[in-house]
Amino acid sequence: MLPLATLIIAMLLTVMLIPVVSALAVRFQAVDIPNERKVHLRPIPRIGGVAMALGAFVPIVVWNFADGFVRAYLVGASILVVTGLVDDLRELSPRVKFGGQFAAAAVALFLGGVKITSLGTLLPEGVTLPDPVAVPLTLIAIVGVTNAVNMADGLDGLAGGICLLIFCAIGYLAFLDGNAPIGLVALALAGVIFGFLRFNTHPASIFMGDAGSQFLGFSAVTLALGLTQGSDALSPLLPLLLLGLPVLDTLTVMAIRASQGRSLFSADKNHIHHSLMQIGLRHPESVLVIYVVQALLVLAAVQLRFKSDWIILLGYAGFSLMVAGFFAFSRRHEWTISRHNILDVVIWGGLNRVKVEGTVICLAFRSFEWGVPLLLLISCLRPMLVPGYVTIAAPFLLLLLALVRSVRPQWSGGVIRGVIYLLVPFVIYYGDTGAGSILGVVGERIYEGAFVVVALLMVVISKFSRRSEGFRSTPLDLLVIMLAVAVSGLPMQQLLHYRLGLMAAKIIILYFGFEVLMAELRGKYDRLSIWTAAALVALVTINWR
Repeated sequence: MLPLATLIIAMLLTVMLIPVVSALAVRFQAVDIPNERKVHLRPIPRIGGVAMALGAFVPIVVWNFADGFVRAYLVGASILVVTGLVDDLRELSPRVKFGGQFAAAAVALFLGGVKITSLGTLLPEGVTLPDPVAVPLTLIAIVGVTNAVNMADGLDGLAGGICLLIFCAIGYLAFLDGNAPIGLVALALAGVIFGFLRFNTHPASIFMGDAGSQFLGFSAVTLALGLTQGSDALSPLLPLLLLGLPVLDTLTVMAIRASQGRSLFSADKNHIHHSLMQIGLRHPESVLVIYVVQALLVLAAVQLRFKSDWIILLGYAGFSLMVAGFFAFSRRHEWTISRHNILDVVIWGGLNRVKVEGTVICLAFRSFEWGVPLLLLISCLRPMLVPGYVTIAAPFLLLLLALVRSVRPQWSGGVIRGVIYLLVPFVIYYGDTGAGSILGVVGERIYEGAFVVVALLMVVISKFSRRSEGFRSTPLDLLVIMLAVAVSGLPMQQLLHYRLGLMAAKIIILYFGFEVLMAELRGKYDRLSIWTAAALVALVTINWR
């Protein structure tokens, strides 16, 4: 339960803190102002990284603080969050920012034991890097990746989505390798990104700012190096694949600047996401392409974790040359995608016609309106046994729901959302880890398949909805579906003998499903409150069966 609780609590804390941080950002003018280099058109709060850091730190400190590596990681990450926040508020000089980054890297190196000493089979057997080489190499690697993720944070949801895939892979590899501290930190970070991305995907209502991007970059490189350098089984070159896309982006941009005789740190539009938009892709399309590429790199890292280090090095070199060559060709020949016939008329034009007609959204929503609450009700009936405190709390929640509906109906949405957010993790966990299920083998297969259907309906409804507020279809929806499908096929027996990843995917799909449903209901929650009450009644009766 601990890994799952870490992810869920981190996500919920972030979701609760984002509105508070947004209000503070507006009050203290901590907003990102549009200019010629940026793609947003209005001022947007840019201190979301503070909410992310707090959301991750709380479960890590409560459950994982005894580990020396984790304590050093928290100190280093805190340094970057503080300096990043000051930079978001007052624009620090590059010298001060680098000072903070090197200080955080030094903490990870000297207090956390993160040091690049092994290059695997790239060096003769038994040979490791001496400290005069390992220490500066580690400092440069940590600072370099921290800045690479910071520089990649150029489109809504981009840096967060890339890091989400990285942390999911690190968490999976850490648990396979028996490194629970790093695995729990990775899950906490994945949770805060899930919570943050619903506010940050296009069009974003908040940015993570330097505090968030530096926090994520430092976390990614520190966990990746801590895991692979401390393992005898995993290849020490796996960070090349896990972190390779933002690193390649940064190196390519700096090479272009150097070739043009400009400062390596000058601003421009030569990043991969800018290049994708220059060849004709739109904002969400560019983010989606980068998500897919990062997912392929993460998948390669998982599949090649025990392979030759030379294979990983040569594979990454080939990938880098292919990407750099493609964009060099497109810039030199000014090549662009022919959007008019393929994308704009056939695809987007067809989607817009379907949206205007409204037939698809009507049919999909009817299934969705009944299917999501029914899936929650079945989830409450699945467990054969739940702890006594759960069945004791359920009647009180039922009474609260009835009282609010009678006295303060305008509060029903908040109470229903709170009950669902408390209910879902418990019923999924005890349904998946209990001694049995009332559904049987065939019923269980249909039940798990229903989550995929709900995820697809969620995307369709968000995409074709005519509402202007609430959850909308974003590239994050594809991430959720990709992760749900991916984790269901992974060999998860090593993860505490149950499929932790699939449980997390079910919880997140139900959370997002109810958010989309409540947005579509537009405050008309009478039927949903009845479904929620029925789920609570089902939970009370479990231990009486």
